Amino acid sequence: MSSPTPTTPKSSGSSLIAIVVALVIGALVALAGSQGGATLGGIPLFAIAVAAAFAIQILAFIPAMILRTERFFDLTGSLTFLAISVALVLLTPMPDARSWILAAMVILWAARLGSFLAMRVHKAGSDGRFDEIKGSPVRFLQVWVIQGAWVSITAAAAWIAISTDAESRAPIGWLTIVGLVVWALGMVIEIVADAQKSAFRADPANKHEFIRTGLWSRSRHPNYFGEIVIWVGVFLTAAPVLAGWQWVALLSPLFVILLLTRVSGIPLLEARAEKKWGDRADYIAYRESTPSLIPRLTRPSVRETAA
Repeated sequence: MSSPTPTTPKSSGSSLIAIVVALVIGALVALAGSQGGATLGGIPLFAIAVAAAFAIQILAFIPAMILRTERFFDLTGSLTFLAISVALVLLTPMPDARSWILAAMVILWAARLGSFLAMRVHKAGSDGRFDEIKGSPVRFLQVWVIQGAWVSITAAAAWIAISTDAESRAPIGWLTIVGLVVWALGMVIEIVADAQKSAFRADPANKHEFIRTGLWSRSRHPNYFGEIVIWVGVFLTAAPVLAGWQWVALLSPLFVILLLTRVSGIPLLEARAEKKWGDRADYIAYRESTPSLIPRLTRPSVRETAA
């Protein structure tokens, strides 16, 4: 999973509205998730984490705008997850086992994502998603601020549980174990799916083809399925210590699901695939016989495989 796909607003005015909305959403999530949380100098640690997520994006935007480059946009997002998770678990007074587990979950995911995106950017060079917006400071700033909201909401469950007050902590129980297993399953699925697609694309013979082997024969978007499972696992691990307004953490997996299935994930890729291969009988057969997201457990039939 990469950062949310940038939109191309028609004017700087609409970009300003989007920026304000993203900041307000971030502030509300910070306010709700900070209830019952540990503090630093009287300021809730979770609120500091959310503010830092936005601040890092805005600081990174400055050289990006000057150089008119988007090369470190995705990498900045993944490094934000990693850096803030490390800082949060170190700043939280006497973090318990759950805090360290959740921090490790986010850090390992972010490190994997960061290395994957860094290699992708190195190979691809410029990112066409930004061609229409990086010449406009306000429109370009919009995507960085939205990335701050993406980081904050996605990591909310982990960050809220890590920074919860010591009195609210709970011992490791069955739900935490389930969460760990679900997270690990999601990581394996996403890593394998990404590796299979990278190997497919590296073969010159597949230059104008679509992948339909391995996990991609069971789901048209197995990497996104893995991503969703990862954040469901994080939420399950965090759930035992959530109370009151801290249940805003439920937005974490729900936001990932919404983003990937309704906003910038599957809809955009499906439209792109339809444009490229929509008139091909083999793609139509693949599309009609293969689930969009949740992998089927049965093997595809010989006829479907050969289509």
